[in-house]
Amino acid sequence: MQLLSLENVSKSFGEKLLFKDINLTISKGQKIGFVAKNGSGKTTLLKVIAGEESPEGELSKIHLAKHIKIFYLKQEPYFPENINAFDAVFDSDLPEIRAVKDYEKALLSNDAEKIQEELTKMDQLKAWDVEARIKEVLGKLNINDLDQKVSTMSGGQRKRLALAKMIIDQADFLILDEPTNHLDVEMIEWLEKNLQRQNLSIFMVTHDRYFLERVCNEMIELDQGKLYAYRGNYSDFLEKKAARFQNEMSNLDKTKKLFKKELDWIRRQPKARGTKAKSRVDKFYEIKDKAHQNIQEDNLSLTIESSRLGSKILEAHAITKSFDDLKIVEGFSYKFKKGEKVGIAGQNGVGKTTFIQLLTKEIRPDGGKVILGDTVVIGHYSQAGMNIQEGKRVIDVIRDIAEYLPLPKGGKLTAEQLLERFLFSRPQQQVMVTQLSGGEKRRLYLLTVLMNNPNFLILDEPTNDLDILTLNVLEDYLMNFKGCVMIVSHDRYFMDKIVDHLFIMEGNGVVKDFNGNYSEYRSQRTSSTSKKEKPQTSKETNSTPTEEPTKRKLSYLEKKEMQDMEKEIEKMEKRKKEIHELFNNPDMSGEQITELSVELGEIQNKIDENEMRWLELSEFL
Repeated sequence: MQLLSLENVSKSFGEKLLFKDINLTISKGQKIGFVAKNGSGKTTLLKVIAGEESPEGELSKIHLAKHIKIFYLKQEPYFPENINAFDAVFDSDLPEIRAVKDYEKALLSNDAEKIQEELTKMDQLKAWDVEARIKEVLGKLNINDLDQKVSTMSGGQRKRLALAKMIIDQADFLILDEPTNHLDVEMIEWLEKNLQRQNLSIFMVTHDRYFLERVCNEMIELDQGKLYAYRGNYSDFLEKKAARFQNEMSNLDKTKKLFKKELDWIRRQPKARGTKAKSRVDKFYEIKDKAHQNIQEDNLSLTIESSRLGSKILEAHAITKSFDDLKIVEGFSYKFKKGEKVGIAGQNGVGKTTFIQLLTKEIRPDGGKVILGDTVVIGHYSQAGMNIQEGKRVIDVIRDIAEYLPLPKGGKLTAEQLLERFLFSRPQQQVMVTQLSGGEKRRLYLLTVLMNNPNFLILDEPTNDLDILTLNVLEDYLMNFKGCVMIVSHDRYFMDKIVDHLFIMEGNGVVKDFNGNYSEYRSQRTSSTSKKEKPQTSKETNSTPTEEPTKRKLSYLEKKEMQDMEKEIEKMEKRKKEIHELFNNPDMSGEQITELSVELGEIQNKIDENEMRWLELSEFL
């Protein structure tokens, strides 16, 4: 079944043509990975497909199948600022999800009749499985506080909230722009399995190559304004792209030889006017265009060398850091050796960025000390990116650091030449930084970090928003880097390729040193977990134990309701005790005694109601 098709679709950004007359068909069950260089129009094409931007040209057409549900996950998802996480997640047209939402609200109202009504609706729609699925999704994406306002959420929290809504809504066609950004590795691996289900259609942009490998069954590349389709996953794409490139080079070579032959004929017969001759002249200009086309890819060049690094590099001596009850690190000691490449792994919120800031002395430890060697030049590429003043051009950013970069043997690169090596053409160097794409800004930021010739590179989520071409070049650079490297990244492919050991942040201040890359660590962890979970068979009896009936578990809101009731009962019991003490006063009037008696009766009724409801819920604990 065909879900969507594009015909002769074109789009420009200012004077820059992103793509022209492209055609694309997406069918049910296709899981397409979309790759292209930063700034070539990946996000723009996603917006066109999602209907958020209109294509250009009279011949452009977009056909969308009827009755299909589309979900567009943006890099920076939007939610109304005044709603909370609960309203955002349960904002759905699905009857089952509306039933769960109404049921949760009925629980808060304490209206027994309304609760029974919603219970009946839940049973009719078989919505209990949906509620269990919602709880699983929220738990896997670490969304625990459903009362939290969207306005107080970080970018990462909003992205996870949007992912939760996407999975809960069960759309037919997903358009995903960097879905793995802001997720830790466990979340990514869970999302991979979720997206592998049959009949789900996906069109996504991601730099995560393992994710592309395991989820996609087709790859589409945007290259010089044209689309190229490749059947298979990311590995197949690499093989088939290399074959396409070789074939194009071979054809170009043949076309150039033909062009020389035709050029010689043109020069010998400049005044030919016959029909055949005119046709051959027209054909000559077609051959000329093909012979002069550029199919060579522009390559990013990282030739910047690091400063000399002495024997004393960076030492941590029993450092400790906490924020209230949150322990980041406790008693951590380590001495870095020349050429080490270390990865930092751990779940979101465990304090990886804070750990880096401790080692770079950006923040002080509560105990212990960090010593930096005299020759150490740290290059810190942070998640936050660079802070650029308004009105800065690309060339201005580099010239603010240096007019030129010295090279070995007395050579030097001007700021313009350096930018060209980072794929910023001379015209693009005059563009305002605010007009660059997210990936282009990241590439520029990387250049500003490397320009200071660091010998100790600290990269905090360097793969976010960088295209795969840039990542490949960065990986090659880091593998040959003679200084030290410390990396925080959720990109498993990147970590596996670069690091030789890991600092595993397990939480509660524990940091362990693991000798190996990330896949080796995950393999060992999975192996040890499966051994622990393997059920022990009893040797004393061959009888099969009877399974206990599965009980419905409490939802987040039901647990919250129980906590609120406990507080309310405690408050009412306190007031009940106060009234009994007031009755001991012999000076009370008959009117006061009557008022207190009525109040006491109401309080007792409320206590009884709350206790009954509390007992009902406690059965599911």
